[in-house]
Amino acid sequence: MKISHYFEFEDRVTGGIHESVVHQRKMLDRLDIEYTTEPTLEADVFHCNLMGPRSVWYARRAGARGVPVVANTHVTAEDFGDSFRFTNALAKPLKPYLERAYGLADALVCPSAYNQRLIETYTDAPTTVISNGVDREKLEGFESLEAEYRERYDLDPPTVFLVGHVIKRKGLETFVELARRMPELDFAWFGPLDLSLKGTETTRLIENSPDNCTFTGYVDDIRGAFAAGDVFCFPTHEENEGIALLEAMTAGKPVLVRDIETFSWLEDGDDSLKVADSGVGGFEAALNRLKDPTLRDRLGTNAARRSEEFSLSTVANQYQSLYEEVA
Repeated sequence: MKISHYFEFEDRVTGGIHESVVHQRKMLDRLDIEYTTEPTLEADVFHCNLMGPRSVWYARRAGARGVPVVANTHVTAEDFGDSFRFTNALAKPLKPYLERAYGLADALVCPSAYNQRLIETYTDAPTTVISNGVDREKLEGFESLEAEYRERYDLDPPTVFLVGHVIKRKGLETFVELARRMPELDFAWFGPLDLSLKGTETTRLIENSPDNCTFTGYVDDIRGAFAAGDVFCFPTHEENEGIALLEAMTAGKPVLVRDIETFSWLEDGDDSLKVADSGVGGFEAALNRLKDPTLRDRLGTNAARRSEEFSLSTVANQYQSLYEEVA
């Protein structure tokens, strides 16, 4: 079996989508499945990770030639808004485009049950839930970087942290306001800033954040974030899955999330703390609880145990079964 494993705009797209593709190719290598990263119909399966215009062109022709098409549903109109400059304006016309694009697939890979429910309002194409997975090897040795990264960003424990692109949708306003209300704690958001791509409101929130709120920008070794951080605070309003969340759990960090449908699989009080209200007060109360090191240790230990079901070896078997089913 040979897979055309195509990632349109690969040299420009970063973040979770890029990480998911990296994970998939690592899994293909482990499974010893032959693949090319070029778009070609001289393969047993055409697998596209981002349904841009070139992917759509190939998907249409694959259908005409009887080559099965697999597509990941990383992008939805729902999670496109409040991300970068102009994305709110593009979110509305994006949905009908994606409805047509995803409808070309013989099988759609959804990273979560929530994403699957959304996608089933887009198209009747068959869907299956396969996590983006977590690369446990990528985090190995992260503990050794704690002193270096705490000193680099002047962070004292317990540090509240987040990893990923700094965008409004991920709860930027809540994160900044929490830092303002809780000056006794250090807050750090590890991830690219790209202020030229941000809207005015996002830029204002970053520039007017309190002194105890650090935006590191790009870091050369993301393991340092999980070494320096103590509580992973993820107040995102919309998410298809959240690879950084899975990484934080793998690193044994207690996670604090907004109680949205995407995170319905998390157990409040067992492997996480979940905030049901839409305001900042619930997060503030939860962080006050998490000042207790015993609670942090218990939640972190349970989170690490729960994260094992998202290992690349488990996810790889699901991809292999899907390929065999459609080919």
